[in-house]
Amino acid sequence: MKPNSVLKRILPSIIGAKVERNTETFLNKRGLRTICRNYECRTGEIDLVMNDGEYVVFVEVRYRGSDAYGDPIESITARKQERLIRAATHFLATEPHLQSMPCRFDAVGVSKANGHTKYDWVKNAFST
Repeated sequence: MKPNSVLKRILPSIIGAKVERNTETFLNKRGLRTICRNYECRTGEIDLVMNDGEYVVFVEVRYRGSDAYGDPIESITARKQERLIRAATHFLATEPHLQSMPCRFDAVGVSKANGHTKYDWVKNAFST
């Protein structure tokens, strides 16, 4: 494999991990508490699982380095939503103590604007 092709595969995952960590910090500063990061199962993956008062919050983080491809939030398709819902259902099945809590699905769009990072946090971005 050529070095450039390896870099093209690895660099997005490094950037994505950093964006997710920074988004977690952003949400922690707004009162959410982290339950789990990067939950993966056969049906999908969840970037962040957090607690916001009485809610278990499943967070999808989307990043765009520029606005050339549109708003990051708009990239969460119906298929992606279905996969997140299935993964959330699986997560709750493994965490019985959280099953009685109400849940919501939030999305955080992260983008660069004038050299600054912008966070667009949408609570209840979609529902089951």
